This record gives sequence, structure tokens and C-alpha cells, in this order.
Amino acid sequence: MNDPNAIREHIDVLLSQMSVEEKAGQLTQFFYFGFMRDIPPGAAAELPMSNQPQHVEEALARGAAGSLLFVREPAEINRLQRLALEGNRHNIPVIFGFDVIHGFRTILPVPIAMAASWDPETVEQGQAVAAREARAVGIHWTFAPMVDISRDPRWGRIIEGAGEDPYLGAAIAAAQVRGFQGAGLGTPERVIAGPKHFAGYGAALGGRDYDEANLSDYELWNVYLPPFKAALDAGAGNVMTAYMPLNGVPATGNRWLLDEVLRQTWGFTGWVVSDANAVRSLQTHGFAQDLAEAGVFGLNAGCDMEMAIADAAYAHLPAAVADGRVAETALDASVRRVLEAKLRLRLFDEPFVDEEHAQTVLNDPAHREVARRAAERSAVLLRNENNLLPLDRDSLGTLAVIGPLADSQRDTLGPWCFEFDLAETVTVLAGIRAKIGDRATVTYAPGIRPAQRAFPSMFDMFGGNAPEDPADFDDAAELQRAADVARAADVAVVVVGEWQNMIGEAASRSSLDLPGRQLELLQAVVDTGTPVVVLVLNGRPLDLRWAAANVPAILDIWYPGTQGGTAVANLLFGDAVPGGKLPFTWPRTGGHIPLIYAHTTSHEPERQDRRYWDEHSTPLFPFGHGLSYTTFAYEGLRLDRDRIEAGETLTVAVEVRNTGARPGDEVVQLYIRQRHGRAARPVRELKGFRRVTLQAGETRTVEFTLGPDELHYWHPLERTWVIDAATFDVWIGGDVTAELHAEFAVQNSAG
Repeated sequence: MNDPNAIREHIDVLLSQMSVEEKAGQLTQFFYFGFMRDIPPGAAAELPMSNQPQHVEEALARGAAGSLLFVREPAEINRLQRLALEGNRHNIPVIFGFDVIHGFRTILPVPIAMAASWDPETVEQGQAVAAREARAVGIHWTFAPMVDISRDPRWGRIIEGAGEDPYLGAAIAAAQVRGFQGAGLGTPERVIAGPKHFAGYGAALGGRDYDEANLSDYELWNVYLPPFKAALDAGAGNVMTAYMPLNGVPATGNRWLLDEVLRQTWGFTGWVVSDANAVRSLQTHGFAQDLAEAGVFGLNAGCDMEMAIADAAYAHLPAAVADGRVAETALDASVRRVLEAKLRLRLFDEPFVDEEHAQTVLNDPAHREVARRAAERSAVLLRNENNLLPLDRDSLGTLAVIGPLADSQRDTLGPWCFEFDLAETVTVLAGIRAKIGDRATVTYAPGIRPAQRAFPSMFDMFGGNAPEDPADFDDAAELQRAADVARAADVAVVVVGEWQNMIGEAASRSSLDLPGRQLELLQAVVDTGTPVVVLVLNGRPLDLRWAAANVPAILDIWYPGTQGGTAVANLLFGDAVPGGKLPFTWPRTGGHIPLIYAHTTSHEPERQDRRYWDEHSTPLFPFGHGLSYTTFAYEGLRLDRDRIEAGETLTVAVEVRNTGARPGDEVVQLYIRQRHGRAARPVRELKGFRRVTLQAGETRTVEFTLGPDELHYWHPLERTWVIDAATFDVWIGGDVTAELHAEFAVQNSAG
């Protein structure tokens, strides 16, 4: 149903017939963990009651649930939907949500990797596959994309976002929403997108997940909010609140965020859901005095639906309406938004899923091709001295593959995936063996045992999440065997990084060191004298100082997903060419965090690289960095005019030429600097990018526009968007260090 008048009339009738208790039920979302039926009674009793299947089913039977999450089997979704319809006297279906972060059955590269493609089209195609698979099994809504800006890579959830830059982050956020939702809510084979976590979650103190965030208006409006605005402009139908306090006020009870910014300023008409237990946590924060008050504060601030793990705070809303702490009109407004989403998805007419068709969709081989291509386009070539890559498989006698991560299917997929098929997951080792066939010998040695977390992961309740510590593993002998295998090979490929349970939610780190004995393993292999290629399995920058100084080739493959090994093999042997670029500044060490490219010019800028006395304060790899198997030249930078009025637009053009012997992809990046004005502005800001494919010797003209959207900024004192009369520098190149330069002037101010 898409007729606004018909939707409004349908909801008016329902609201007139619903009790306050039924309305509160529509605003409650329960986790449903079916596997808890198999937990021994004693253990299950220790879990929150609302996590237990029987409690959720009782709520469905009395019409006291509006949504369920974490159900992913079509038959189970149909069974629970029947319970909901039978238990609701108005025949209101539940809406099923799920964390479809980077794929459902077909696992795509992790979101930070997709951002590294700098290719919104690839991102959109990938999330369209994820949406198609999720919708086929009966999921209607994803808690994604995560659009939080992250400038502290110790924060584990950096892996779910697009990195440090608001311009890139906004472009990737919009592409994900388009992929998930299609043309809008109700598009066949698509799901509702729910950008999260609103807002400032990525600025948690010390990169410690869930800790408070304290952000100035300047940072909030200029850095942290733009990706959310872009996601909403792309049509996102839902927004999820953040856990933490923002500037002292918990985000889930923050009326300024959820009402003034989201609804009044941006005009958002969809519904807002809390993160898990975030309404209840208003009491934990010391913001609400009890659970009932937490529900009052959450709803009155603008949080429409509570995602409840433990006892729901919104179960107390009927009493709050009765005693006047919540107006029934406010309750109705939230219910209206939830019901509108269900109507637009046609759930009242089509509440069930075709279980047979679901299997056909999940097994579609075209989805695996999308995943493979995304993994190829996401890879970032960090280093390639003497053109060691690509390898020539016809001239290889023996290739050694080293490291426990090289043959770990679960770690190839990365975190935040649950419905994967390990049997079809291609590891690096498997991909290389398939690529080489019988033309050369591939040897393998793990070398070391998997590293382990000091504290268990919150996801270890799902089987196979944590790496197994192999029994009877002889550390000294295995390390020596790895060195021997490398010594006997023509080339050694060493896979290093973090095990997937070491990054993600509740997976922050105090350092960026390679976990376990990986550095020792790498050093032992390099000491053999065999040429070494390092592959990095990661979702954040790691300490690669030694590798960058001693290893000729380093390729960042991230967590590449279902077809990761196939994609990596194609990249290693030149059947695909790396063209990805870093979506963050790569620090030398964790002691440099935060290290961002878009900083302001401070006192003694000539000493910027010597802020620390013990090591250069420069990045190991700059923002936007990424090499290719070919080379590119930039020339002929020109502006269609050198002066504009505030509010006008100018065109910037540049010639990009492939100067090598191979075809390749280049991400053309445009940066600006405002030299002076009413506030100190960053030394450089990304304001345009385009990924292009060039054949050997080919030249292409790439154009960008610079106008109000690129030149304005939020002024912290005037508290509005302004454009200054100023001189602006423009640089275009392959990363933030671009040297090709032009300038223009804005002649008057605005705002």
C-alpha cells in the first residue's frame, strides 16, 4: 500500500480501535533466540526472561509485540507470524528485523572494505544482494547501514562504517540505503534500511565501546551528522539510536537529537528504534530513576520503538499514559509511524514468506559473483616494491602460504554475519590452490597457533565464533616448519591480521599490535630470504611498521567474504587489479591515535610531523592511499572560472592518464582548503571522488563541481551553515597528498 490517504485512513481506524496496552505492544521489539530452547533449564533461568522463546511467544499470543529480531529461518518466521496474527485482534503483523550488515547467506566484504572500494555502485549492488536474500526468508528490515564516523581505530565498530571522513561516509551511506531499500519502502525484494547509531557513537572516549562521547557542535554538524543526513536523503525509513551519553545526555533520551535535529530540522518521517536495551539503559546512565521513567523519557524524546533484551521499559507506557506522564497523542504518533512502515511493506496483505522460493534466492550463483567482484574492488595495495605483484603463476615452482588465518573460513567472512555457509566459503589458501591448479606446488604451514582474546566475545554464544586452540600444537616446531616451507618456495604469501572475534561490537583494543606471535612468524619467514607478500585480514589499521620497512608487497584484503579466496587469488596473479583506497589515515602506532588528515593548522605547523619526540607524527599510509599494478599521471587541472559568488557553482576538470602497460582503476580525489574565514578550517577536505577504469595509455577527463554543499560549514558561534568570502585551494590526485593545484575565490559571504 503506497497511497498516503489510504494508509492514513487505515491507521486512523486501527488507532481508534486499539487499547493503550495494544499500542504499547506495537512499540516493543523482542529478541527471539530459538536456540535457547536447547539450553539446559538451569542455564536458561539465568538469562533475561524476554530472551526466552516461551516469553516472546506469550507476548505474541496477546498482541504485545510489534517486532521480532534475530529470526532468520523462513519456516520459523512464518510460524511466529501466525502466532502474532492469531494473537492480535486487529490482525496486525509483526515486522522482522535482523543485522544484515554485509550480507545474509552470501557474505560480502565488511563495510569498511566496501568503503575502501570508493565505488558507490559496487556498494549499492552488494547491499541489493543482501536485501534480496534477507527479504526472501522473511526479514523486512535491517539494522544497517552503520554510518558512524570513526577516528579512533581502537574502537571495534570501525569495521562497520566508512572510516574517518564525512564526505566519503555520506556517499557510502547513501549507496547502502539505495541498495537495501531500492526506490523506496515497499520495493520488491528489498528491506527497510535503518542507519545507526544516532549520533556520535563513533567518538566514544578512548575508542572504548559504549563509553560516553563529548563532541562540540562544530564536530557534530561538520563531521558526525553528514552521513546520517545523506542516509535520510536517500530515503532511509528507520533510524536507530546510540547507546552512549552525548555531551552528558543519553542519545536514546535526547530530545534535541531525536526531535529537534531528526524531525524538525531534517523532516524525518520514519520511525526511530532504540539499540538493544538502550531505553532500559537510561536508568543505568542515572538519567531515569527507574524502568518506568526510562520508558517515559525514551518515548517523549522521540524513540518510537524499544529493542528489548531484558524487561521492556515500554511495558510501563500504559500506566504512564494513565497518570499523564505520556500524552496518548504522543503514543499514537509513534504507533502511527510503525504501522505506516508495515502497511508500506504490504505486510497486512502478504504477511508470510514463500519458503521454497527462499532457497532458490539464497542459492543464486549471481550473488556470489557480486561478492567476488566486491572483494576484488575493495582490496588496497599498500606497498609493491620492484613490482613483486602480480605473481606469474607460470613461472612459479613452489608457492608457500603461511599463517593460521590463511585457511580459516570463519575469519575470511569477518564479524557480524550469522547465516553464512562455511562449506562454500573460499579461504586464501583454497583460492590460491584453485587458481594455480597443477601448474605449481602450493605448500601451507600455519606457523603459530591462533591468538586468543583476553575476554570472551559477546558473540561466542554462537558456535564457531572463537578460534580453536589446536591440541598438541608444538609452537617451536611449527614456527620452524613455516620457515622451512618458506625457504623452499619461490615466493611466500603470509596472511596476518586479527581473528574476526577481535573486532566488531564490544571488541575495542588498547593497541594496534598484530595479535599473538604473528610478527615473530613474519620475521622468521622474511629471514629466509624468500620474497614475501603480506596479506592483511583486518577491519582497522594495525601496526605494520616492521612489515612496511622489510616486506616488498603488502595487500590489504580486509575480511573479504564468501568469495574472498577467489578474489584474492585473482588479485595476486593479475586477473584482477587492486584499485581500492584507504578510507582512513593509517597511523604508525596506536600511540598516534587519533590521527586524521582533516585537522586544522595549529601552532607551529612546520613542526606538525614532530609533535612526538620519539617518532614522526606522520601516518604510515595516508588517507586515500592505494597503489595499482599500473601507474597514473594527473595533468591539465583547470577551473571554469576563478571567482564565484556564494551560492554559485564552478566546474573542476583534470586529465588522468594510465602511464603503465596494464589496465587499472584509479580513484580520482579532489580536496579543498579554505585559507581564511570566520573559523579555522581543515588543511584539506575531501569534496569529490570518482573511480575510473583506464586501459594502458588511455587518458580521460574527469570533472567535479564545487558549490554550496561543498563549500559551506557549520559555524560554532553563529550556529548556522555559512559560506565565507575567502580564497580556496584545490588539489586533485590519487590520495590526500595530491600536489596538482589550482585556486579560486568566493567573493561574498552567506549565512
